[in-house]
Amino acid sequence: MHPIPAQPLDGSHDREIESLAEFDEVVSAHGTLTHYRVQAVDLTDRTGVLTSLDSSGAVYLGCPMAPDAAAAVRACGALVFPPVPDLPFDPYRGRLYAPDELFDRLGEGYEATPDARAYAWFRRTRGDGDVFASMLRSIHDDAVSDALDELLAGSRVVGVMGGHAVARGTDAYAGTARLGRELARSGLTVATGGGPGAMEAANLGAYAAGFDDAMLREALHLLAKAPSFTPSVTDWAQAAFEVRGRWPGGGASVGIPTWFYGHEPPNAFAAHIAKYFANATREDGLLARSTAGVVFLPGAAGTVQEIFDNATPNYYESRGEPTPMVLVGRAHWTEHLPAWPLLRSLARDRPMEHRIALVDRIEEVPEALKRLGD
Repeated sequence: MHPIPAQPLDGSHDREIESLAEFDEVVSAHGTLTHYRVQAVDLTDRTGVLTSLDSSGAVYLGCPMAPDAAAAVRACGALVFPPVPDLPFDPYRGRLYAPDELFDRLGEGYEATPDARAYAWFRRTRGDGDVFASMLRSIHDDAVSDALDELLAGSRVVGVMGGHAVARGTDAYAGTARLGRELARSGLTVATGGGPGAMEAANLGAYAAGFDDAMLREALHLLAKAPSFTPSVTDWAQAAFEVRGRWPGGGASVGIPTWFYGHEPPNAFAAHIAKYFANATREDGLLARSTAGVVFLPGAAGTVQEIFDNATPNYYESRGEPTPMVLVGRAHWTEHLPAWPLLRSLARDRPMEHRIALVDRIEEVPEALKRLGD
């Protein structure tokens, strides 16, 4: 993340430590912690090191440490932002979430999980005007963005957008899963909004990319027993973990959900979950990182918003060369929600005009992406 600097930003601060192993390696190799950013590392057993080494210009973000150690590093001129007690999340985290972390204690019911408890905290605090709670949300989201950038550096990312209402057991869900599998098999990193429905299906497909085709057919059959996260998130999530347990070690993909829509749980098939409190930050982050293009499946208000959130920087070329946009479902996007005619009119005589396409069938998406990206 990008914390408040202990001294001017001259480039010397770009050294982060995000694990105890990294901490020990830096101490052994350099014998100093000057200008390092130490993020969410438990340093309670490193008091001797912290009291003997130079920490000038360092920043410690959410690192548990003994009082003597904290006093010593502050005396050196370091900044120390101590952990915040009784929070259901770590605002200074250095890694993205994993499904097992967000769904920990699922056996006690979804309400007991860190994901549900973070949403409950968000609902309690978002309207009370508490600047401290607002600050914690902002710090958390910045840390998540930093971790997401580190994860995706150099990757060719394709975003798959679609509605949360697509039920397991439907042709639409199965088709989206096959799309996610094909995109992953082609070497792309699949990124979704990280929730249920079409988002889960695309992440499931990426998870299944390394298995034979029979695995996905069987997984779809198992998941159909809990078609939706309503009425029971617990049953819905447990079905996903049953699939993961039967076929461990699936392919990696990214989910980028938000507690703003906390009634929609994250799905368990995205290996890396960048969950945000601020939906605007989440939306922009998902689209901006979809460097290989974005696929828009039939959806409602949220998907329409995403189409034009993505079209705007393509129109102005504010992120460089326009990226491909593929809308799926001719009748949906020309009659039910006619976003395509407006998008086509907007793109006329602009560089993005040759980077948009409307296809009728989901099977046409990979070829359309390839054509638009050439």
